[in-house]
Amino acid sequence: MKRDRRNSRTFPWGRPAAAFVCLLIGASLLAAVLCGPAWAQQHGVSLFEQIGTQGSLIPAEDWIDQAIDWIALTFADFFDVVRSVINNINRGLLAALMRLPVWGISIGGKAVAIPILGLLMVPYLWWASTKWTGIYGFVSLWLIANLGLWEATMETLSLTLTAALIALAIGIPTGILSGKSDIVEAVVRPILDFMQTLPVFVYLIPAVILFGLGAAPGVVATVIFAIPPAVRLTSLGIRGVPKELVEAGEAFGCNYWQLLFKVQLPMARPSIMAGVNQTIMLSLSMVVIAALIGSGGLGGEVVRSIQRMLVGKGFVAGLAVVFIAIILDRATRSVGEKKM
Repeated sequence: MKRDRRNSRTFPWGRPAAAFVCLLIGASLLAAVLCGPAWAQQHGVSLFEQIGTQGSLIPAEDWIDQAIDWIALTFADFFDVVRSVINNINRGLLAALMRLPVWGISIGGKAVAIPILGLLMVPYLWWASTKWTGIYGFVSLWLIANLGLWEATMETLSLTLTAALIALAIGIPTGILSGKSDIVEAVVRPILDFMQTLPVFVYLIPAVILFGLGAAPGVVATVIFAIPPAVRLTSLGIRGVPKELVEAGEAFGCNYWQLLFKVQLPMARPSIMAGVNQTIMLSLSMVVIAALIGSGGLGGEVVRSIQRMLVGKGFVAGLAVVFIAIILDRATRSVGEKKM
């Protein structure tokens, strides 16, 4: 005999009880909609006033302040070392960028700057993308140099590269571990969600307390903001490698490291390079915001323009940021798709 489908779909406690529960829930919702505004008008305001005078029920602000103060005092030496390392990396990159001179030539009685970095970028951008991208890179850097923003641009570029290198040095290995282990993936995922959804300005507050003003807190806040794409896309690339290729590598006697460097990483390179691209772009955007805590660069020009209401100066600095962003995007976006 066939089983009656209608009887198999009934609630365990029977249809009358289920109908009563649904009716009770519906009546409660209806009463809340009809009577809720009147009750809130009579009693809700007084309750909120009492909460406002007594302070918050959960003193989370005090707990966070005490925790940050304890961390700053307990690990002061560690933060000094980290600040020194970050400043040294940033100074080294900035010195390397500034060593590439900007030639000055006279055209029509006016000095015109020719950046050597722009000339060096042309063949790479041509290889990475197209010849028009290479020409665009030179023209953009030429405009930046002749707009008087070369030093600020190099400061921004050095800060961006410093933050991106640190973020990638942490993010790619973490992404590899996350791609190869479900446990690491389960632990890392909520941390990345927290890092991506927390407002970017919130990172600047503890960074200033722990590292002071300057380039170091800006780089630290930028690293925290820019790590998630590198971790997520690296993990996605490792997990996207076909199992047949992994099994074939194991059949040919590959050990863990040979399998990783000769099979998994080459197959995951497009996804990893997409993560590199996003990390660099997020680093640039956050470095500009980090000028609020004294990191300098083009962000400092924008902040000073806002403070003094200099529309033209701020707009020109913003254009320089756009030029650098497009160059960095084109320099890394197509590399993952090219055959090495």
